[in-house]
Amino acid sequence: MHFDILNKDSNSGARAGKLFTDHGEIETPIFMPVGTAGTVKGVHQRELKQDVQAEIILGNTYHLFLRPGTDIIENAGGLHKFMNWDRPILTDSGGYQVYSLSGSRKITEEGVKFQSHIDGSYHYFTPERAIDIQRSIGADIIMAFDECTPYPCDYGYAKNSMGMTHRWLKRCMEQMENTSCNYGFEQSLFPIVQGSTYKDLRQESAKVISSFDAVGNAIGGLSVGEPEEDLYEMTALVTEILPKDKPRYLMGVGTPWNLLECIALGVDMFDCVMPSRNARHGLLFTANGTINIKNKKWSTDFSVIDEESDCYVDLHYSKAYLRHLLKSGEFLGMQIATIHNLAFYLRLMKEARRRIIDGSFTSWKNTMVKQMNRRL
Repeated sequence: MHFDILNKDSNSGARAGKLFTDHGEIETPIFMPVGTAGTVKGVHQRELKQDVQAEIILGNTYHLFLRPGTDIIENAGGLHKFMNWDRPILTDSGGYQVYSLSGSRKITEEGVKFQSHIDGSYHYFTPERAIDIQRSIGADIIMAFDECTPYPCDYGYAKNSMGMTHRWLKRCMEQMENTSCNYGFEQSLFPIVQGSTYKDLRQESAKVISSFDAVGNAIGGLSVGEPEEDLYEMTALVTEILPKDKPRYLMGVGTPWNLLECIALGVDMFDCVMPSRNARHGLLFTANGTINIKNKKWSTDFSVIDEESDCYVDLHYSKAYLRHLLKSGEFLGMQIATIHNLAFYLRLMKEARRRIIDGSFTSWKNTMVKQMNRRL
């Protein structure tokens, strides 16, 4: 895998690049729809390609390990074949689930013991095991095992956790060197910067992560409840240190305006459950602001959901019809809303890329952030 930077914005840190993998090329900046259990909820793979125009999707190591299990995925020939997806896949390491299962896990230097949310059974993840599981799943980009600290957390906890994440990274790198992909293509490991919202810890972690000279790097432990200004400040600190010629992936972020602001700080890759999860509850993102389609005001609005997005996606349904479907609990409503939101995110990334290339990114970004960050 390698990464080429094609253009840089002269007024910000924004970059337009291209990431090359064995399952295809990815134009950056890019948003990756989240396919937790080998599926983006409510969206067919054909729709992911044709309507959403996803170039890469994300799978979840913790969930896929528990169900269907690595034996089944291996027998299928890897996750690509199991889910009939021939484009790139990224898997997280399970570190975020360790964070979210705070009531049913125990962290030690060796690894993490946790209890399954499905049947209560106990399992153990070490850095080595996290790599082995991701080898079995067969994603193109796999993540180092880390601990995602909560917000807020005290300085001492954040520092100790960061140090353990760095030690775990060394073990992940060694396991990568001692193993190979089960399916004959290249897998690339991304380390993860931690350090909570403490400036010195974030800077230290970014320097340590950079020293491993991985093909790409990630920024974790943000978008976990901290104010937006802290998200931007920590991201800016880290992108100033991480290698300029490697892709930078900001994990779990976020709103459309978050994405644009972080692109301006030099981030290339994003993922978040927000567009799909919010869609299922009737919250739609558009260029002019967010819509709660369940509000009564839309019950007699027969205009299309979003004029601009409907030029990009063949979803010529009215707001009134979509509201009716969601209020009635119809699965089609959740499907339409999810495709709309994901397509909007991907279209936003393509437009950001175009603006970086033609030199108009910063002024366009400033206008779009104001427009999108309002309720309609």
